[in-house]
Amino acid sequence: MKITYRGVSYDYEPPTVAVQEGAVAGKFRGLDWRFHNLKKPLTLQPPVNLTYRGVAYFNRPTATQEATPASVNEKSRWLILNRAKAAKNRNDSMLRRTAYEVGLA
Repeated sequence: MKITYRGVSYDYEPPTVAVQEGAVAGKFRGLDWRFHNLKKPLTLQPPVNLTYRGVAYFNRPTATQEATPASVNEKSRWLILNRAKAAKNRNDSMLRRTAYEVGLA
């Protein structure tokens, strides 16, 4: 396929992906559709050590801490704290808005 971008023409061959027709199909707004499943699973590229202006970084973030399942008590504690914080923020916002409308701020 011949493509031109900003005056430069080049040949482009779109990548082909091997797919197989899925069993699920239907009709949407009068057009037929069908799911396609990949024949070969995708492979992720390995992480690469990169450097930008002397600072090293990776193309994939690494997990620094392991996710530990929280207990029910800890989850409920965080839920209550978050609700209290949201209520406080809502009250502060309403007070600021009221003070502005009255002319105190």
